[in-house]
Amino acid sequence: MSQLILTPELQHARPVPDRREMERAYLASDASYDGVFYVAVRSTGIFCLPSCRARKPLVKNVEFFSDAKSALFGGYRPCLRCRPMDSSGPEWVSKLVAMVEDRPDTRITEQDLREMGLEPARVRRHFERFFGLSFQAYCRARRLAKGFEVIRQGGSVDDAVYESGYESHSGFREEFHKLFGVPPAKAASADCIQVAWVETPIGPMIAGATDRGLCMLEFTDRRMFESEIQMLRTRLRAAVVPGESEHHKQIRDELQEYFDARRSEFTVPLVRTGTPFEERVWDELLRIPHGETRSYEDVAREVGSPKAVRAVGRANGMNRIAVVIPCHRVLNKNGDLCGYGGGLWRKRLLLHLESSLQPLS
Repeated sequence: MSQLILTPELQHARPVPDRREMERAYLASDASYDGVFYVAVRSTGIFCLPSCRARKPLVKNVEFFSDAKSALFGGYRPCLRCRPMDSSGPEWVSKLVAMVEDRPDTRITEQDLREMGLEPARVRRHFERFFGLSFQAYCRARRLAKGFEVIRQGGSVDDAVYESGYESHSGFREEFHKLFGVPPAKAASADCIQVAWVETPIGPMIAGATDRGLCMLEFTDRRMFESEIQMLRTRLRAAVVPGESEHHKQIRDELQEYFDARRSEFTVPLVRTGTPFEERVWDELLRIPHGETRSYEDVAREVGSPKAVRAVGRANGMNRIAVVIPCHRVLNKNGDLCGYGGGLWRKRLLLHLESSLQPLS
């Protein structure tokens, strides 16, 4: 049980320049920063390369992302002028991106790709290499972003679904029931998990909450995102619907304070859905002090199962309330970083924040 040693790797873990430098590069249309970070405009819902020559809004109305993937899952669409998704790849990449942007609701299957003369495996590898997510994940991000864009602007679930491309009431009801577990007419009265968008300096998150408290907080680009939604719905026997609550407001405020290095503990009530062993592990994670780390072996001993190191690792990975239940504070026995559902770069930043007390926002 030792204090975190801030290695050179952690000291230089920030994925983008500081905001002042990004603002300077953005205002100067500095092409040398293309690919280093991306600029997203809140009023238009688009993201651009720093060199984009489109009219620039006030700096206070933009936010910055380290990669295109984060901007996409942040609810932004690529700029049609500078085409930030086209900077790496052959012409067919541009055509695919254009197809998705024209109709984000359209499902492009592997057979569709073959009919276009494209091998699905090649498409997947290219998107994963240059954009950090598969082509299907990119399409899903655009549909997700489209729906949440409508909801964040005050639209109803009906509005979100129709804006995402559903043309008939029957199609809407079928897909709504498939996704949320209840028909639209019963959504308001059913027990539900309300999900809402939460912006953070290291990428957007989805927060899920019941009347009792926060039950999910995950980065939107996590691979297990959809399966976690399904598991929550099953374990809590509740529909999952877009919405806001006091718990969402509380976690937004507390996360802002956390990333500003003004909060070391969270007070939002939690609703956990684990096995008895997972619950014991999560309890132990909550006891790790801010700014410190533990090894998997340490946690196994503390929960009374010193030989269950692998089981502790699995329980750590099954944590669905990231940051608040600090699974990022668990390292390998030798102190090396290890797997993290939100990505190792985020784990580095969280540990850096907690040890240096330097704000990220």
